[in-house]
Amino acid sequence: MKLAQLIDHIDRLDSYKRYGKVKKVVGLMIESRGPECSIGDVCYVHVGKNEKTLAEVVGFKEENILLMPFTKVNQIAPGCVVEATGSPLKIKSGISLIGKVLDAFGHPMDGSNLPKGLTTILSENEPPNPLTRPPITKKIEVGVKAIDGFLTIGKGQRVGIFAGSGVGKSTLLGMIARSSGADINVIALIGERGREVREFIERDLGEEGLKRTIIVAATSDQPALMRIKAAYSATAIAEYFRDKGYNVMFMMDSVTRVAIAQREIGLAVGEPPTTKGYTPSVFAMLPRLLERTGNNEKGSITAIYTVLVDGDDMNEPIADTVRGILDGHIVLDRELANRGHFPAINILKSVSRLMNHIVEPAHLEAANKLKALYSTYTESEDLIKIGAYKRGSSKEMDQAMDYYPKINGFLQQHMNEKITFEESVQQLISLLEEGDKT
Repeated sequence: MKLAQLIDHIDRLDSYKRYGKVKKVVGLMIESRGPECSIGDVCYVHVGKNEKTLAEVVGFKEENILLMPFTKVNQIAPGCVVEATGSPLKIKSGISLIGKVLDAFGHPMDGSNLPKGLTTILSENEPPNPLTRPPITKKIEVGVKAIDGFLTIGKGQRVGIFAGSGVGKSTLLGMIARSSGADINVIALIGERGREVREFIERDLGEEGLKRTIIVAATSDQPALMRIKAAYSATAIAEYFRDKGYNVMFMMDSVTRVAIAQREIGLAVGEPPTTKGYTPSVFAMLPRLLERTGNNEKGSITAIYTVLVDGDDMNEPIADTVRGILDGHIVLDRELANRGHFPAINILKSVSRLMNHIVEPAHLEAANKLKALYSTYTESEDLIKIGAYKRGSSKEMDQAMDYYPKINGFLQQHMNEKITFEESVQQLISLLEEGDKT
């Protein structure tokens, strides 16, 4: 029986290799006559003696094939042979990758060899069937008081961190990676400056965080296709562990740079720019990528995506699209960061859409009451600072003034401070009770 199956498998193998030739290179795009292939297939472009570079089929122009290279196009010339592989990009995944920093192809960036015993997986997969996704009913600890207390995240929830540059996104991600209640972390660093990758690993993540983390990085100097594939490969690795029954904490910094990379490819292929220069393929790609995370019947991926907001404009196209896809958003406020308030989370502009369904009633009541008092104070902060408000004019305002410094103190946390979910909730409830007594 096994021999018959083997013969059948051999009969179905495609024993032919298909080739084409490069006709021209325009900007980022290689145009070739042949080979026979499909959108998304990986091809080899032979550029010298025993040298070849990878490229992906991204479109067609009349009878020619449009290829986007994964590396620079310096050595590619008319007449270079293009060899079809007949399959999309595949990477390897497994438990022995923990602690390693990988590139978009899943290869260690330090030049070492991949460990043995890994499983080959596709980098691009379909999101889980909506009817097979279990509802989110359990909370997950992230170790940040402001989030655990006021913006509780559920196991399998997808949340965005929205902020301008230099407001503390990477530091916050490092805190979460070190303190989260997940079994394993998968972090995608997309479009980062070259120096920031090592700085994030050594300063923000630390040795303790790296022990249970897999990092996939594609720096800003790499081609657009490498940056996109790094996002897909990191998501595929997270999916692999989810299918093994793990609870995964997945973080991507940043989804905005993935969108920018897709825009570069779209414009090179000939797509028309639409909203602020972004091509239609960007808005088609984002839901496909972001919906891949979450729960399935085997495990969970709790996902945190950072979104760079241009000029702190929370309504720019990518921020607006991502906010509509995700299950909540955390806004980092530059004004708070300038005051030395870390993490600079503005709890009044942030929301977790699932908090009401996953926390205890006492926790929810305390969070809502304290948030209301915090809002009351911030609305009249200018009047209070210039002395235009006198105590006794409003009982609610007086109460808000008493609570404000205590709430502000609760929301701040040193980057190396570790606090469990239970401790955060207890501090939150105690803060409300102490205020009521006074």
